[in-house]
Amino acid sequence: MKHEREQMSIVIVGHVDHGKSTVIGRLLADTGSLPKGKLEQVQQHCARNAKPFEYAFLLDALKDEQAQGITIDTARCFFKTEKRNYIIIDAPGHIEFLKNMITGAARAEAALLVIDAKEGIQENSRRHGFMLSLLGIDQVVVLVNKMDLVGYERRVFEEVVNEYRDFLSQINVEPLAFVPISAREGANLASRSEEMPWYGGPCVLEIIDGLKKEKNREEQPFRLPVQDIYKFTEANDDRRIVAGTVETGKVKAGDAVIFLPSMKRAVVQTIEGFNEPTKTEVGAGYAAGVTLSPQIYIKPGEIMCRAGEPLPVVGTAFRAHLFWLGRHPMVAGKKYKLKLATQRATVYLKQIERVLDAAELTVDAQKDRIERHDVADCILQTVKPIAYDLSRDIAATGRFVIVDNYEIAGGGIITGSITDTDYIRAHVSEREVAWEKSNILPEQRASRFGQRPKFIVITGSADTLQGNVAKALEEKLFRDGHYVYYLSIANLLHGLFDAESTRDGDEREENIRRLGELARIFTDAGMIFITDISRLDAYEIDILKALNQPNEILVIDLDEYARSGDAAGGGSEMLLKRIEKLLYQQDILWDYSI
Repeated sequence: MKHEREQMSIVIVGHVDHGKSTVIGRLLADTGSLPKGKLEQVQQHCARNAKPFEYAFLLDALKDEQAQGITIDTARCFFKTEKRNYIIIDAPGHIEFLKNMITGAARAEAALLVIDAKEGIQENSRRHGFMLSLLGIDQVVVLVNKMDLVGYERRVFEEVVNEYRDFLSQINVEPLAFVPISAREGANLASRSEEMPWYGGPCVLEIIDGLKKEKNREEQPFRLPVQDIYKFTEANDDRRIVAGTVETGKVKAGDAVIFLPSMKRAVVQTIEGFNEPTKTEVGAGYAAGVTLSPQIYIKPGEIMCRAGEPLPVVGTAFRAHLFWLGRHPMVAGKKYKLKLATQRATVYLKQIERVLDAAELTVDAQKDRIERHDVADCILQTVKPIAYDLSRDIAATGRFVIVDNYEIAGGGIITGSITDTDYIRAHVSEREVAWEKSNILPEQRASRFGQRPKFIVITGSADTLQGNVAKALEEKLFRDGHYVYYLSIANLLHGLFDAESTRDGDEREENIRRLGELARIFTDAGMIFITDISRLDAYEIDILKALNQPNEILVIDLDEYARSGDAAGGGSEMLLKRIEKLLYQQDILWDYSI
């Protein structure tokens, strides 16, 4: 290409059989955007099979779609005008394929919504209007199709316009225009129709060329959701490459960056690519990797941002506009999975503010569940902090999906942030109120055992070292006559809990919660409870501390001992003696002369 033309994505939606695919086929034909001979090929195919030619057949590539006459997946195609190139997406209209419609519309900058003039406004005409509002698409053009079937009567067009405009106004959608068309006859698509002299507005192509491009994503604050971290070991290559796709903004070598929700900071040292020359800068739309200085430890799911730019919100609660597609209703208190960019988190429905029936346009502020195909304004609560933007600010990090039992059951946009109420601490508060205390006082147990109860967590970056140290510490304390018990996090998957319940991508999060609950029981019994968890971050430590309340926790980071030269040969007597001495210094063990 000698020069790069502007490009825009448009989605076409509407009720089944209202003519979306025909509109697209006609646009392709009338703008000369079809491959050479394609139109004639389809016409000949129809003639051989004694089947009337339809412009929709230019799009319906799947055999079962032609047989059934409905679009069941999103078809992407391209056409161009003198002004720009277009990617046009034909989204399914049937109610059973709303998931596909949402997928197709997710990246669109504008929408054409097609309504059959003869059949009128249908259930999915309303639902799709809700979906466009939900996805934040504010450039909407309504095409009142099949005007030829109603004799091109102005009265029919205006009845549809008045009814649908009233509906859209109630969901805060203001369409750019209503256009009477006949896609089959080409009326008011590429040129004005003589059949409707009463219509004084522009044709569809003129309106499309007048649509505004969304703000250049490179001009927005930098967001790179971390997909993975790659570490190299051959040929003394010690790089750790943080990889992902840049959603918005740009970053260059030397920029200070911050990772959320962990709040860790570093400086971009290099920008890496696979089998391509080294870059000094990378922007929106590109998959890339970066190396950092210092080489901090971060996890997939973090969002990398540029320091000094507006940052995402970090918290565990947010207000959302949600569309539910699950087989079962969404109910408060049930555990779901949230996927936002590359983040994964357990999420609960905390509060329903109102539920909208998209077909009947009724509002229920008292409903206690979100039924299939309901649209709801609600508050969602995650167990751990996530980083997010409001959808109106940055769409890529303001949209999410909800997974129920391994299936995508809902999706939505984040409309507002909420002060972090901390789900775990609220749970602990409720638990402690209901906790039935023993008649034996903690002081009595401490006096009997000669120790104070403690939850000891051994952590570090070496996956096997902390386990060896934890078990050796248990053995030493036991030989010295103390009441101590070691439990590996792996033991939680067998016997005490169902292993299947954590095979959903959040095993660590759930197992940390379980360890915290178990620690509360062990320390309440006066025990020294020991476990090992690799690479604990600050938030996970806070969760364990909260769950073990009112008892205390001691975290021993072996990486810090290694830096001081005390962890060499893990499990050594020197290391164990230092830990034991610490336990006496903190008054966990008694009667020891330091």
